[in-house]
Parts: sequence; structure tokens; C-alpha cells
Amino acid sequence: MTPADPDSELEDDLAPERDENTDDMFGAPAPAPDPEPVPPPPSGMAVDSPAYTVLARKYRPRTFEDLIGQEAMVRTLTNAFSTGRIAHAFMLTGVRGVGKTTTARLLARALNYETDTADRPSVDLTVDGRHCSAIIEGRHMDVLELDAASRTGVDDMRDLLDSVRYAPVEARYKVYVIDEVHMLSKGAFNALLKTLEEPPPHAKFIFATTEIRKVPVTILSRCQRFDLRRVEVDELTRHLEKVASKEGCLVETEALNLIARAAEGSVRDSLSLLDQALVQAEAGQTVKAETVRDMLGLADRAQTIALFELIMSARVAESLDLFRALFGYGADPEQVIDDLLEHCHMASVAKTLGPAVTRLPNDQAQRMAALGTNLSAGTLARVWQLLLKAHEEVRRAPDPAAAAEMAILRLAYASELPPPEEMVRRLQSGESPTAPSGPGGGSRAAAGGGGGAVAVAAPQARPEAQTVPQTFEETVALIESRRDVKLLMDVQRYVKLVSFQPGRITFEPTPECPSDLTRRLSGKLREWTGRPWLVATEGGGGGESLYEQQKRRLAEERAAIEADPFVRAVMETFPGAELGQVRRLDVAPVESPVLGDVDAAEEE
Repeated sequence: MTPADPDSELEDDLAPERDENTDDMFGAPAPAPDPEPVPPPPSGMAVDSPAYTVLARKYRPRTFEDLIGQEAMVRTLTNAFSTGRIAHAFMLTGVRGVGKTTTARLLARALNYETDTADRPSVDLTVDGRHCSAIIEGRHMDVLELDAASRTGVDDMRDLLDSVRYAPVEARYKVYVIDEVHMLSKGAFNALLKTLEEPPPHAKFIFATTEIRKVPVTILSRCQRFDLRRVEVDELTRHLEKVASKEGCLVETEALNLIARAAEGSVRDSLSLLDQALVQAEAGQTVKAETVRDMLGLADRAQTIALFELIMSARVAESLDLFRALFGYGADPEQVIDDLLEHCHMASVAKTLGPAVTRLPNDQAQRMAALGTNLSAGTLARVWQLLLKAHEEVRRAPDPAAAAEMAILRLAYASELPPPEEMVRRLQSGESPTAPSGPGGGSRAAAGGGGGAVAVAAPQARPEAQTVPQTFEETVALIESRRDVKLLMDVQRYVKLVSFQPGRITFEPTPECPSDLTRRLSGKLREWTGRPWLVATEGGGGGESLYEQQKRRLAEERAAIEADPFVRAVMETFPGAELGQVRRLDVAPVESPVLGDVDAAEEE
């Protein structure tokens, strides 16, 4: 054996451990080169951002104090828990989105509340207890949430009730939360009844439903019932404003008000709509009310009130023009009819209870009150029925806009129909009971006799109505010509005119204005002109009343007289003298013959 060459051993030591172009002995490929560094993302772009949580889940109440508009229920539960009078079953009912499921989870937390210092049920959940996180996340083994819509049968209920007799594993109570309980079958309710009547001391039941009438009375009688009410628009608007502020977004108050109205008292629906509205504007920009209105497909409330006023004034062409303008801006015809229904209801309520019950801005509330004052209860009831029929037609029509226009035509012409007592009076006087109030309303009558011939009756002679005033001054002159002194004085003193159109007066009332002035003025003008008049009030924007204008003119005339050089000279000549009453003497100049002779003699 030949000895090893020391040079060859040195070369072996310097040789690379591995050939870069070959695989290793286990067949693995050559290692890939180091990746190039990835440049950082642009500023403002999130890196591995978590999934977005919608506002309805993000701002779900975690304490009873966070519940909106349910103060009565919170007060009752607080007293019950403080005195130890805790029911074994609770029934939560209300419309969608008012917080039934959230309240059920809060009740489950309150029943099993336990901390290092507290070991009794409590509604004060500001500090999380041992079981709170698991109950909120829906993973607590002693709190079972069931959906009655998917487990309606009696077998499902028996399986559930078999576990009731076993004590809880960790918590104080075993809590069963059953949502949409009204969907249980009759057999399931019967199976639940006995356990609900005599439950074990460690079991509590919490039911939630939107259809309380479908729950058997035998079940309701064994539960403590809480009716979660709809959240008012004002309160919901304030809540949305807080949420938008926490999200760092700018939203107009009117836009939030539109969202609150569209939610119909549902907090969850309002937050979902707010979620949709926040992406309507660029980052840092304010979400406008017009944008939200377009998003919801709504018409401006002020415009729909104006449309209702035009319809009630029987101004057909202007009504159709305004509706087509609203439709062109994207308003849904069905929503427009809904708004008209709402205006009819508000006008009827304001007629009895006053404008404050409408919960509208002051100017809109005054317009609703004016409509209620100017329209009779029978007319409002008739309009309500016609609008209900129109709503169904618009909803089912192949062309909703055309159906809405036909409904507006019916309403405008129906507003001119006389009330029943007027129709009786016309029948007694031989007039046509359905003839329009204005001139030119002839009637057709079937002539008696053979052959069935139809003749057109001659128009009945009617006293001609007064020409409709075209200006406010003409209106005041009409009142003066009718010798209604009290109405004339009230109009001159308390009416600050905002706008005037033939058939419509809008004014700002003075603080001393009588509450029945709009009713008296519209009634008299309708009687004198033979056509309906809408008299509405607004909170501001009016000019001077006629009385104020007269006082200003007299003051200006007096100041001009006092500034006259002759009058000033007289006042200085007689110190202490005062300028008394100023009178204007409209006397025609009379030429004196004596002065004429003197002038002629001087000329000679």
C-alpha cells in the first residue's frame, strides 16, 4: 500500500463541500438564491390588515348602559337583580334590530357574573367577569344559543330538555337562549311547557321573537316579558353621530337623520346603512345629505311636502312637474307615495295634537299643522284611503312612475270634491252633487222618456266668485271689502309675509299671533274666491307686517317734517313746544278770484 500524498490531502481539504450545479446526495435541488427585498408599501396602505368588522358588530353593546332607548327594561332588570327577584324565564320581543339577541347575551352574562370581589348576579357589567368573554364569543358550555327556525320539531326540544336536569359545569346557571321562538311547532311548545312551568333552580330560559302573537299564551304567562321599543329618530341620530366620530368620519347631520328615518327604529339597520354611507365619500371628505339621499333612493322631505301641498291645492300640472323632477333626481315612486302617506298622517295628527307631535323641524312641522288646519278630517281620511290604494298599485305596476302619476291625478281631482254635507246641500238645491267648486262645472242627466235619449242639462246659475287675488295687497283689499274687521286687523298686525302665490300664502307669525289665524284666513279666502287656499307659517324669513310698514312710514314722515327748516325754526322760536299729531290734508287747490284780480292788477 502506497502512502498517501500530502499534497492531494491538502487539495481535498480546500475542495468545496458541494458542487453548486448538482443535487445533494438525497436528491434535493440546489438551494434557491436569496429573494430580493420587497419594497415597503406606499404610505396609507394597510399591511396584513385584519378582516373588516362591520359597524353593527363592532359597536354591539357590551353593557346594559350601552343599550339605546331601552331605559324602562334596564330599570326593571336593575331593580329585580338588586332585590334578588330574578325570573326563571324572560321573553324579549320587538322589531328587527332593536337588540333582542344582544340583550339576551347581556342577561346571560348578568346571571353568571362572577369576579374576584363579586359572586352574585349583577347588571353592572363594566368590568368583565370570569365567564363574560366566553359568553360574548358564544363558546361557553353552560350558555346554549339555539335558533328555533332550524330546530322546530318536538324531538329537537326533547333533546334539549333532557340536558336541563344536569347542573352547569362552570357557571352559576345553565342559560338557554332560544331565538325566533315563535317558529317552534305546537308539539315543541307543549314539550317545553312542563319544564318551563317547574324548571330546576339552576336553569334559566331567555326567549326572543319578532312575532309575539304567535307564541302561545301558556308560554307567555310563564315568562317575564320585555317589549323592546323602536328607537326614536333623534336618539338614533345622536348614536350614529357618536359612531361616525369614533370612526373618524365626517357626516352631515341631515344625512344621519335620513339614515335614522330609513332604519325605522332599528339600530342594526341604521349602522348597516351608515357603513354603506361612509364609503360614499373620499377619505377626509364629508358625506353629504344629497349623497345619502341618492344612496337610499329618497326624495327630499321638503320637496314631498311641497308636492303634497300642490296636490291638496288641486294644482295638477305643477304636481306632475314636481313629481317628474323628483323622479328624475332618482326618487323611488313607491318611496314618494310612502312620504305622501306619512304627510297625510302627520297633518291629521297635527290637526288634533299640534305641530310638536310630528317631531319634524319647526318650519316643516308648521307646514304640516297648516295642512291639517286647512283640510277637513273627512278630506284627510279620503286622501289616506286613496294613498293606500295608490301604494299597492305602484308596488305592483309594471311602470311604477306611471302608476304614481295616475295616483297624483286622482288625488288632485279628489281634493276638489265637496264634503258630504255640501253634496247634500247641492242635491237639495237641484245642483250636481259632484260638480267642481269652480265655474264651468256642468252636469249630465238622463232625460226621462222613451228612446233612452240623453240630454245635457243647462248649467245652473251660480253667483260668480270673487276674482282670485294675484298679490298680497289684493288679498288684504279683498278682506277689507268683505268688512271682516277682526281678520283684517290680525292680518295687518301679525302676518310677516314670506311668499305669496295665488292660492298659497306663507308667512312668519309674530309672537302675539292668534293660533287660529291660518284656519280663519284660509277658510275665508276659500269662501270668497271659490277655490282652496293653503296658508302656512314658517319660523323665519318674513318681512315687515303691514302694521310695522305703516309705523315705519309714519316715523319717516315725522322725521322728514321735523327736519324741515320752517318747522325747526318754529320749534326754536317756541322753546318747549312739541310736534303733535301729523295729519295729511288731501285738499284740492282752489284758485281765489280775489288773488287772481290782484295778480292781474299788479301785472298792469
